[in-house]
Amino acid sequence: MGCFFAVKRMQRWSLVTGVATLALCASTSLFADFNRLGQLQSKGFSISAEARLLDADAGANALLGSITPDRQLSPASVTKAYLSAAALNRFGPQHRFTSQLVSSASIENGVLRGDLVFEGGGDPGLTTENLWRLVQRLHLAGVREVEGALVVSQWRFGSVDCITTDRCNALTRVANAYSAPLSSAGVNFGSWCVNVAPATNAGEPAQVGLCDSQTSLITIDNQVITRPANSGTEISAERITDERGDVMRLTGQISTNATARDVYRGAGDAAETTAQVLMGMLNQAGIQVREAWRVSSSQPPSSAQRLAAVDSQPLQELLLRIMNYSNNYMADVLALDLVETPQAQLRQAGQAIETYAHSLPGHGPLTLYSGSGLTTENRTSAQGVNVMLEDMFRQSSLFPSFVAAFQSPANGVMRFIRRGSSTFQNNVMIKTGTLNQPFAVRAAAGYFRTAQGRWGVFSVMVNGNGSTPYLSWTEVLDPLSQDLEAMMLAN
Repeated sequence: MGCFFAVKRMQRWSLVTGVATLALCASTSLFADFNRLGQLQSKGFSISAEARLLDADAGANALLGSITPDRQLSPASVTKAYLSAAALNRFGPQHRFTSQLVSSASIENGVLRGDLVFEGGGDPGLTTENLWRLVQRLHLAGVREVEGALVVSQWRFGSVDCITTDRCNALTRVANAYSAPLSSAGVNFGSWCVNVAPATNAGEPAQVGLCDSQTSLITIDNQVITRPANSGTEISAERITDERGDVMRLTGQISTNATARDVYRGAGDAAETTAQVLMGMLNQAGIQVREAWRVSSSQPPSSAQRLAAVDSQPLQELLLRIMNYSNNYMADVLALDLVETPQAQLRQAGQAIETYAHSLPGHGPLTLYSGSGLTTENRTSAQGVNVMLEDMFRQSSLFPSFVAAFQSPANGVMRFIRRGSSTFQNNVMIKTGTLNQPFAVRAAAGYFRTAQGRWGVFSVMVNGNGSTPYLSWTEVLDPLSQDLEAMMLAN
């Protein structure tokens, strides 16, 4: 009946078109299962998949399709959907994280007679803009000089151990931004940003500088050469940490008529990066700090008074960036915020999310070592993911903030999901997850609307192993979009 009502609503369709569509619907209903996606099993891939309706009548079968739905597999970044649900249930959509400048010292004639402490508030989205406002508010409070040092306090999490190969390797060298180190006092997602622009003349070195500071906070080893117009632009970047501190090494070329490029790479230490950035801002604001900066994992004394503060964006807005861009740094900082005791580690953060999921009737086993999904030990089932998705759907006060963080394939920021028919692209809300090492993971979960406007949930996890071939997203999204389309048209 779903296809009949869908055709009936299309009043401008001709009789021939309507009959043809009814025939198509009749044929697709015969294949409304995960039969296309399931063919990946013949190539050695493990699959856990389930799709079902959320508004089925009592006694009706809500299940539309499944493949070993209780099988425990890696969800990769679909973990972030669990994180989002747990955070919304814990904090609420309008929660904000506060970072502040405090001191136990007095201010005399514009001089702070002691240390100035930046107390990180565990803000996953703290940026240079926030720090500028913090410094401006300190200036408005009358501070013009700090007799002591700038101390960056990351006491909420302490020093977070690296538990993934990517993050551990990134302590000394990294060529990406997704494995940035974690801190409750980190800024700019624990990364450095360098702007690369062409010089006036071909053959000259490109013009480079930090995106957010006129001060040379780190060494930039610039080996990018300007080439004639239309020569193409290829830039490689690597952050190396040695006796000089963090060094951004840039190689490649940029055309004279190319636009400037921003290049992001994870920092060696997130709290130290904040200290360098904040110190540079204080200097630019005319606030002199006499002693060198330092990082601390100790909580400021109870006698410390607030001098300036800045709030994060509301949680619902932070979740948009975490989910849309699958930001691992933001996700794991938010996960650490869920741990009630200070000096938290990622496994504790994962356990906090597990505690939330285990409160959902019928969820089943869940193992999480992070909130980002970057940890390869994470395990859940398609059936479990759907239980979580349905629970959020039933919470009218939280669901709008939750589902808003999922993407529509038709216009989401991730272009690789723009596959399949218009039915799929315009009626699915999706979060994806990807891992390539030590085995391939392609995961997707979310909501869909059927031809009758009914709501459904789906979850799919495809995991490889040491002997399976490379798995592209095309090999997963193409059959998945066809399978889901058949289910949507048949209901």
